[in-house]
Amino acid sequence: MPLGESKELQKLEAELQDPREAEHLPPAPLSWAAEAEEFLSPSSPSPSSSSRSSSSSSFALFLDTPEDGSAAGSPSAPQSPLSACPPPSAGAAAPWSLSEDLSGSAPEEEGSGPGLEPGAAPPPLQTTLHLKAAHLVAFLLLKYRSQQPTSQAEMLEVIGNDAQVAFPVILGQASQCMQLVFGVHVKEVDPGDHSYVLVPVLGLTCDGMLSGEQGMPKNGLLVYVLGVILVEDDRAPEEEVWEALAFVGVYAGQEHIIYGEPRELLTKVWVQEGYVEYRQVPGSDPARYEFLWGPRAHVETSQLQMEEYLLRVNPGQLASALALCEEAVRDEGEGA
Repeated sequence: MPLGESKELQKLEAELQDPREAEHLPPAPLSWAAEAEEFLSPSSPSPSSSSRSSSSSSFALFLDTPEDGSAAGSPSAPQSPLSACPPPSAGAAAPWSLSEDLSGSAPEEEGSGPGLEPGAAPPPLQTTLHLKAAHLVAFLLLKYRSQQPTSQAEMLEVIGNDAQVAFPVILGQASQCMQLVFGVHVKEVDPGDHSYVLVPVLGLTCDGMLSGEQGMPKNGLLVYVLGVILVEDDRAPEEEVWEALAFVGVYAGQEHIIYGEPRELLTKVWVQEGYVEYRQVPGSDPARYEFLWGPRAHVETSQLQMEEYLLRVNPGQLASALALCEEAVRDEGEGA
Protein backbone atom coordinates (compact mmCIF):
# COMPACT_ATOMS: atom_id res chain seq x y z
CA MET A 1 0.00 0.00 0.00
CA PRO A 2 1.40 3.46 -0.84
CA LEU A 3 2.76 5.36 2.17
CA GLY A 4 0.30 8.24 1.76
CA GLU A 5 -2.69 5.89 1.70
CA SER A 6 -1.35 4.05 4.76
CA LYS A 7 -1.20 7.33 6.69
CA GLU A 8 -4.76 8.20 5.61
CA LEU A 9 -5.91 4.77 6.79
CA GLN A 10 -4.31 5.32 10.19
CA LYS A 11 -6.06 8.72 10.41
CA LEU A 12 -9.41 7.16 9.57
CA GLU A 13 -8.96 4.46 12.20
CA ALA A 14 -8.18 7.17 14.77
CA GLU A 15 -11.46 8.93 13.86
CA LEU A 16 -13.40 5.76 14.62
CA GLN A 17 -11.81 5.30 18.04
CA ASP A 18 -14.22 6.16 20.85
CA PRO A 19 -12.54 7.43 24.03
CA ARG A 20 -15.66 6.60 26.05
CA GLU A 21 -16.89 3.25 27.24
CA ALA A 22 -20.01 2.19 25.34
CA GLU A 23 -22.13 1.76 28.46
CA HIS A 24 -25.47 1.60 26.68
CA LEU A 25 -24.46 -0.48 23.68
CA PRO A 26 -26.45 -3.72 23.64
CA PRO A 27 -24.65 -7.06 23.28
CA ALA A 28 -23.59 -7.63 19.70
CA PRO A 29 -24.65 -10.91 18.08
CA LEU A 30 -21.38 -11.79 16.39
CA SER A 31 -19.56 -15.13 16.58
CA TRP A 32 -16.50 -14.94 14.37
CA ALA A 33 -14.96 -18.29 15.22
CA ALA A 34 -18.23 -20.16 14.72
CA GLU A 35 -18.76 -18.51 11.35
CA ALA A 36 -15.21 -19.28 10.21
CA GLU A 37 -15.61 -22.90 11.31
CA GLU A 38 -18.91 -23.17 9.42
CA PHE A 39 -17.35 -21.63 6.31
CA LEU A 40 -14.33 -23.92 6.40
CA SER A 41 -16.49 -27.00 7.07
CA PRO A 42 -19.39 -26.70 4.61
CA SER A 43 -20.58 -30.20 5.40
CA SER A 44 -21.21 -29.34 9.02
CA PRO A 45 -24.84 -28.67 9.96
CA SER A 46 -25.91 -25.07 10.29
CA PRO A 47 -26.53 -23.93 13.86
CA SER A 48 -30.16 -23.40 14.72
CA SER A 49 -31.08 -19.79 15.10
CA SER A 50 -32.17 -18.79 18.58
CA SER A 51 -35.36 -16.82 18.88
CA ARG A 52 -35.02 -13.30 20.25
CA SER A 53 -37.66 -11.87 22.50
CA SER A 54 -39.77 -9.33 20.68
CA SER A 55 -39.85 -5.70 21.68
CA SER A 56 -43.09 -4.42 23.12
CA SER A 57 -43.09 -1.57 20.63
CA SER A 58 -44.51 -1.76 17.14
CA PHE A 59 -41.08 -1.69 15.48
CA ALA A 60 -40.35 -5.25 16.73
CA LEU A 61 -41.15 -6.76 13.32
CA PHE A 62 -38.76 -4.29 11.72
CA LEU A 63 -35.95 -5.39 14.04
CA ASP A 64 -36.73 -9.08 13.53
CA THR A 65 -36.57 -8.97 9.73
CA PRO A 66 -34.90 -12.22 8.56
CA GLU A 67 -31.64 -12.00 6.69
CA ASP A 68 -31.07 -13.92 3.47
CA GLY A 69 -27.33 -13.32 3.24
CA SER A 70 -25.00 -10.41 3.62
CA ALA A 71 -23.02 -8.57 1.00
CA ALA A 72 -20.23 -10.29 -0.87
CA GLY A 73 -22.02 -13.62 -0.63
CA SER A 74 -20.67 -14.64 2.77
CA PRO A 75 -22.52 -16.99 5.11
CA SER A 76 -24.67 -15.30 7.72
CA ALA A 77 -23.27 -15.10 11.22
CA PRO A 78 -24.73 -17.21 14.02
CA GLN A 79 -26.09 -15.15 16.87
CA SER A 80 -24.13 -14.96 20.13
CA PRO A 81 -23.27 -12.25 22.66
CA LEU A 82 -20.28 -10.00 22.09
CA SER A 83 -18.87 -11.33 25.33
CA ALA A 84 -18.01 -14.49 23.41
CA CYS A 85 -15.55 -12.39 21.42
CA PRO A 86 -13.40 -10.59 24.00
CA PRO A 87 -11.30 -7.63 22.87
CA PRO A 88 -7.57 -8.29 22.59
CA SER A 89 -5.07 -6.91 25.04
CA ALA A 90 -3.04 -3.87 24.03
CA GLY A 91 -0.14 -5.93 22.79
CA ALA A 92 -2.05 -8.79 21.20
CA ALA A 93 -0.90 -9.88 17.77
CA ALA A 94 -1.16 -13.12 15.82
CA PRO A 95 2.14 -15.01 16.36
CA TRP A 96 1.49 -17.34 13.43
CA SER A 97 -0.39 -16.98 10.20
CA LEU A 98 -4.18 -16.91 10.21
CA SER A 99 -4.25 -19.66 7.61
CA GLU A 100 -2.35 -21.93 10.00
CA ASP A 101 -4.78 -21.07 12.78
CA LEU A 102 -7.77 -21.86 10.56
CA SER A 103 -6.28 -25.16 9.42
CA GLY A 104 -5.67 -26.26 12.97
CA SER A 105 -1.86 -26.31 12.68
CA ALA A 106 -1.33 -23.61 15.30
CA PRO A 107 0.93 -24.54 18.22
CA GLU A 108 -0.91 -26.76 20.66
CA GLU A 109 0.86 -25.69 23.82
CA GLU A 110 0.67 -22.26 25.32
CA GLY A 111 3.78 -20.26 24.66
CA SER A 112 5.14 -22.67 22.07
CA GLY A 113 4.36 -20.43 19.06
CA PRO A 114 7.04 -18.21 17.54
CA GLY A 115 7.06 -14.70 18.95
CA LEU A 116 5.06 -15.63 22.08
CA GLU A 117 6.27 -14.89 25.59
CA PRO A 118 6.73 -18.05 27.69
CA GLY A 119 3.38 -19.07 29.14
CA ALA A 120 1.40 -16.66 26.93
CA ALA A 121 -1.73 -18.00 25.28
CA PRO A 122 -2.25 -17.44 21.53
CA PRO A 123 -4.92 -14.91 20.58
CA PRO A 124 -8.32 -16.50 19.89
CA LEU A 125 -9.26 -16.95 16.25
CA GLN A 126 -12.36 -14.81 16.76
CA THR A 127 -10.21 -11.93 18.02
CA THR A 128 -7.95 -12.17 14.98
CA LEU A 129 -10.91 -12.12 12.62
CA HIS A 130 -12.50 -9.27 14.58
CA LEU A 131 -9.41 -7.09 14.18
CA LYS A 132 -8.95 -7.91 10.51
CA ALA A 133 -12.59 -7.10 9.72
CA ALA A 134 -12.29 -3.79 11.61
CA HIS A 135 -9.11 -2.92 9.73
CA LEU A 136 -10.87 -3.71 6.45
CA VAL A 137 -13.81 -1.45 7.39
CA ALA A 138 -11.42 1.48 7.89
CA PHE A 139 -9.81 0.77 4.52
CA LEU A 140 -13.18 0.56 2.74
CA LEU A 141 -14.24 3.87 4.28
CA LEU A 142 -11.06 5.43 2.91
CA LYS A 143 -11.89 4.07 -0.55
CA TYR A 144 -15.46 5.37 -0.30
CA ARG A 145 -14.25 8.82 0.68
CA SER A 146 -11.89 8.95 -2.28
CA GLN A 147 -14.51 7.37 -4.61
CA GLN A 148 -12.06 4.69 -5.68
CA PRO A 149 -12.77 1.03 -6.50
CA THR A 150 -10.87 -1.76 -4.81
CA SER A 151 -10.12 -5.44 -5.31
CA GLN A 152 -9.65 -8.63 -3.33
CA ALA A 153 -5.90 -8.46 -3.92
CA GLU A 154 -5.76 -4.92 -2.55
CA MET A 155 -7.86 -5.83 0.48
CA LEU A 156 -5.62 -8.82 1.22
CA GLU A 157 -2.66 -6.45 1.24
CA VAL A 158 -4.43 -4.57 4.03
CA ILE A 159 -5.48 -7.51 6.22
CA GLY A 160 -2.63 -9.87 5.30
CA ASN A 161 -2.32 -12.53 2.63
CA ASP A 162 -2.44 -15.19 5.34
CA ALA A 163 -6.16 -14.39 5.64
CA GLN A 164 -6.97 -15.61 2.13
CA VAL A 165 -8.81 -18.71 3.37
CA ALA A 166 -11.02 -16.69 5.72
CA PHE A 167 -11.37 -13.74 3.34
CA PRO A 168 -15.07 -14.39 2.48
CA VAL A 169 -15.91 -14.38 6.20
CA ILE A 170 -13.93 -11.20 6.91
CA LEU A 171 -15.24 -9.38 3.84
CA GLY A 172 -18.81 -10.49 4.60
CA GLN A 173 -18.73 -9.02 8.10
CA ALA A 174 -16.97 -5.84 6.95
CA SER A 175 -19.53 -5.46 4.13
CA GLN A 176 -22.41 -5.88 6.56
CA CYS A 177 -20.92 -3.16 8.75
CA MET A 178 -20.49 -0.84 5.76
CA GLN A 179 -24.08 -1.47 4.67
CA LEU A 180 -25.88 -1.21 8.00
CA VAL A 181 -23.78 1.40 9.81
CA PHE A 182 -22.69 3.65 6.94
CA GLY A 183 -25.30 2.87 4.27
CA VAL A 184 -22.61 1.89 1.77
CA HIS A 185 -22.93 -1.19 -0.44
CA VAL A 186 -19.75 -3.13 -1.25
CA LYS A 187 -20.65 -4.27 -4.75
CA GLU A 188 -18.65 -6.79 -6.74
CA VAL A 189 -18.49 -5.57 -10.34
CA ASP A 190 -16.16 -8.17 -11.86
CA PRO A 191 -16.17 -11.69 -10.39
CA GLY A 192 -13.22 -12.54 -12.65
CA ASP A 193 -10.70 -10.26 -10.94
CA HIS A 194 -12.81 -9.76 -7.78
CA SER A 195 -13.08 -6.00 -8.13
CA TYR A 196 -15.51 -3.94 -6.05
CA VAL A 197 -17.07 -0.48 -6.00
CA LEU A 198 -18.65 1.29 -3.02
CA VAL A 199 -22.03 2.91 -3.61
CA PRO A 200 -24.77 4.37 -1.35
CA VAL A 201 -27.64 1.99 -0.64
CA LEU A 202 -31.13 2.71 -2.02
CA GLY A 203 -29.83 5.51 -4.24
CA LEU A 204 -29.75 8.05 -1.41
CA THR A 205 -27.43 10.83 -2.57
CA CYS A 206 -26.73 12.46 0.78
CA ASP A 207 -24.23 10.25 2.60
CA GLY A 208 -24.02 12.61 5.58
CA MET A 209 -20.26 13.12 5.33
CA LEU A 210 -19.16 16.50 6.56
CA SER A 211 -16.52 18.65 4.91
CA GLY A 212 -14.13 18.24 7.84
CA GLU A 213 -11.93 15.25 8.56
CA GLN A 214 -14.33 13.99 11.24
CA GLY A 215 -17.12 13.30 8.75
CA MET A 216 -18.52 9.78 8.46
CA PRO A 217 -21.23 8.46 6.13
CA LYS A 218 -24.57 8.51 7.93
CA ASN A 219 -26.79 6.87 5.33
CA GLY A 220 -27.04 3.75 7.46
CA LEU A 221 -28.83 5.62 10.23
CA LEU A 222 -31.04 7.44 7.73
CA VAL A 223 -32.12 4.14 6.18
CA TYR A 224 -32.82 2.76 9.66
CA VAL A 225 -35.00 5.76 10.56
CA LEU A 226 -36.87 5.66 7.24
CA GLY A 227 -37.49 1.96 7.86
CA VAL A 228 -38.92 2.64 11.32
CA ILE A 229 -41.23 5.29 9.83
CA LEU A 230 -42.35 2.85 7.15
CA VAL A 231 -43.35 0.11 9.59
CA GLU A 232 -45.14 2.68 11.75
CA ASP A 233 -47.70 3.23 8.96
CA ASP A 234 -45.71 6.12 7.47
CA ARG A 235 -46.08 8.21 10.65
CA ALA A 236 -43.70 7.34 13.46
CA PRO A 237 -44.32 8.91 16.87
CA GLU A 238 -41.16 10.58 18.11
CA GLU A 239 -40.97 8.34 21.18
CA GLU A 240 -41.08 5.22 18.99
CA VAL A 241 -38.21 6.49 16.87
CA TRP A 242 -36.03 7.19 19.90
CA GLU A 243 -36.91 3.80 21.35
CA ALA A 244 -35.80 2.13 18.12
CA LEU A 245 -32.56 4.16 18.12
CA ALA A 246 -31.88 3.33 21.77
CA PHE A 247 -32.07 -0.35 20.80
CA VAL A 248 -28.89 0.14 18.75
CA GLY A 249 -27.15 2.45 21.21
CA VAL A 250 -28.05 5.85 19.72
CA TYR A 251 -29.54 8.32 22.20
CA ALA A 252 -31.00 11.82 21.92
CA GLY A 253 -28.65 14.42 23.37
CA GLN A 254 -25.71 12.00 23.50
CA GLU A 255 -22.88 12.47 21.02
CA HIS A 256 -22.31 9.35 18.95
CA ILE A 257 -18.87 8.39 17.66
CA ILE A 258 -20.17 7.99 14.08
CA TYR A 259 -23.47 9.84 13.84
CA GLY A 260 -22.77 12.86 16.04
CA GLU A 261 -25.70 14.34 17.99
CA PRO A 262 -28.72 12.39 16.70
CA ARG A 263 -31.43 14.85 17.75
CA GLU A 264 -29.91 17.61 15.63
CA LEU A 265 -29.45 15.15 12.78
CA LEU A 266 -33.08 13.97 12.81
CA THR A 267 -34.91 17.18 13.64
CA LYS A 268 -32.76 19.73 11.80
CA VAL A 269 -30.19 18.41 9.30
CA TRP A 270 -32.36 15.77 7.60
CA VAL A 271 -35.42 18.02 7.82
CA GLN A 272 -33.56 20.81 6.00
CA GLU A 273 -32.30 18.31 3.42
CA GLY A 274 -35.82 17.03 2.86
CA TYR A 275 -35.28 13.43 3.94
CA VAL A 276 -37.69 13.51 6.88
CA GLU A 277 -40.54 15.67 8.12
CA TYR A 278 -40.74 16.48 11.81
CA ARG A 279 -44.06 17.94 12.86
CA GLN A 280 -46.48 18.26 15.73
CA VAL A 281 -49.25 15.70 15.83
CA PRO A 282 -52.46 17.61 14.94
CA GLY A 283 -54.62 18.29 17.97
CA SER A 284 -52.12 16.94 20.49
CA ASP A 285 -52.14 18.66 23.89
CA PRO A 286 -49.60 18.53 25.37
CA ALA A 287 -47.75 18.70 22.08
CA ARG A 288 -46.48 15.44 20.66
CA TYR A 289 -44.35 15.07 17.53
CA GLU A 290 -43.96 12.55 14.74
CA PHE A 291 -41.60 11.73 11.86
CA LEU A 292 -42.62 11.15 8.23
CA TRP A 293 -40.71 10.56 5.02
CA GLY A 294 -39.64 13.86 3.46
CA PRO A 295 -40.05 14.77 -0.22
CA ARG A 296 -36.40 14.07 -1.06
CA ALA A 297 -36.66 10.54 0.34
CA HIS A 298 -39.67 9.90 -1.92
CA VAL A 299 -37.74 11.20 -4.95
CA GLU A 300 -34.52 9.28 -4.41
CA THR A 301 -36.04 5.98 -3.33
CA SER A 302 -39.48 4.45 -2.79
CA GLN A 303 -41.31 2.62 -0.07
CA LEU A 304 -41.35 -0.50 -2.26
CA GLN A 305 -37.57 -0.36 -2.60
CA MET A 306 -37.29 0.10 1.15
CA GLU A 307 -39.52 -2.91 1.80
CA GLU A 308 -37.44 -5.04 -0.57
CA TYR A 309 -34.26 -3.83 1.12
CA LEU A 310 -35.59 -4.73 4.57
CA LEU A 311 -36.32 -8.25 3.31
CA ARG A 312 -32.70 -8.63 2.15
CA VAL A 313 -30.99 -7.39 5.29
CA ASN A 314 -31.61 -7.53 9.00
CA PRO A 315 -31.83 -4.00 10.44
CA GLY A 316 -31.80 -5.54 13.90
CA GLN A 317 -28.13 -6.35 13.34
CA LEU A 318 -27.21 -2.67 13.28
CA ALA A 319 -26.20 -2.96 16.94
CA SER A 320 -23.69 -5.73 16.19
CA ALA A 321 -22.37 -3.87 13.15
CA LEU A 322 -21.89 -0.76 15.30
CA ALA A 323 -20.00 -2.91 17.80
CA LEU A 324 -17.61 -3.94 15.03
CA CYS A 325 -16.99 -0.34 13.99
CA GLU A 326 -16.67 1.04 17.52
CA GLU A 327 -15.16 -1.80 19.51
CA ALA A 328 -12.98 -3.67 17.05
CA VAL A 329 -11.40 -0.63 15.42
CA ARG A 330 -10.66 0.88 18.83
CA ASP A 331 -9.11 -2.41 19.94
CA GLU A 332 -7.04 -2.51 16.77
CA GLY A 333 -5.82 1.03 17.42
CA GLU A 334 -4.81 0.08 20.97
CA GLY A 335 -2.96 -2.96 19.76
CA ALA A 336 -1.05 -1.12 17.03
